[in-house]
Amino acid sequence: MHISSITLLHFLFLGMILKETTMANSMSFLMLLSLLAFIPLCLCRTEGSLYPQYYDKSCPKVEQIVKSVLARVVAKEPRMAASLLRLHFLDCFVKGCDGSLFLDSDSSRSIISEKESIPNRNSARGFEVIDEIKTALEKECPHTVSCADISALAARDSVVLAGGPSWKVALGRRDSLNASLSESNKNIPDPNSKFHTILTKFKLQGFEMVDQVALAGSHTIGYSRCISFNQRLYNHSGKGEPDPTLDKHYAAELRTKCPRSGGDKNLSPLDFVTPSKFDNSYYKNLMADNGLLNSDQILFTMNKESAEMVKLFAHSNDIWFEQFTKSMIKLGNLSPLTGSKGEIRKNCRKINT
Repeated sequence: MHISSITLLHFLFLGMILKETTMANSMSFLMLLSLLAFIPLCLCRTEGSLYPQYYDKSCPKVEQIVKSVLARVVAKEPRMAASLLRLHFLDCFVKGCDGSLFLDSDSSRSIISEKESIPNRNSARGFEVIDEIKTALEKECPHTVSCADISALAARDSVVLAGGPSWKVALGRRDSLNASLSESNKNIPDPNSKFHTILTKFKLQGFEMVDQVALAGSHTIGYSRCISFNQRLYNHSGKGEPDPTLDKHYAAELRTKCPRSGGDKNLSPLDFVTPSKFDNSYYKNLMADNGLLNSDQILFTMNKESAEMVKLFAHSNDIWFEQFTKSMIKLGNLSPLTGSKGEIRKNCRKINT
């Protein structure tokens, strides 16, 4: 709990009095104790803060409802766990964790959806699951739980359902009244970007290199389209040759799924060893030159510090889980709208009328 600055000053003032007051003077001591009754000790959370118990009174079943929907969805389609985890990342990296990603385009309100950005178009998925959770929560506790909070909870629970770690999700985010197509195009790391470019994008969000490497491990689950890594198979660095940091046998296998022309939408698992299990085999793959995306493999080949982190996470699943949860909490705290800012959308796809 947060203690207000005014309350802290009260305690400091009392400390000064106590220093001058001794137990020998019982009358003075009793008078001092009586003063305590008139000091408003504010042990409440300040307005605008996020905390796990935010919906305890207004919507106590929120986490139960989110988990129930996700358990059914992921059991039917395991790939959806990775998709929902990615949605949280895509939302938070643009204007903060404010649900702006979920807005559809609306010309009457000059809203151009972030779903139409280059990183998201024909790639980001799982929006219908967020809609399903929102519908269930609106029935249970109308106009209470934000889409931004739904996304944060869905990301955590998706990781858990895939066999990964859990963490306390701080809640209390509100939803944005607009979206930013330009920031989505600018802020989301590209799978073919250079190491320094990706690191810079993470640092602009307040992350350190260890966060970048730990969060990249989310690619231990999910799939990627051929268009995202075809360059590594056929035209690395524009020289018409395969990427030398890609294992030759792995590259040959990928070429059977991703021809030189056509097949751009064909899918390949980001972690071919355990594609649906949240574990550290992703990092072991990087050490064997079996990273699918360029943005993955360069963590091991282009920077000594990040390479050491890859080795550490490959060695210990527990160490990676610990850092991953810290970095996910940090991600969820990126510039949320709280207090009276934004709104609680009734429909995640459009602002309230």
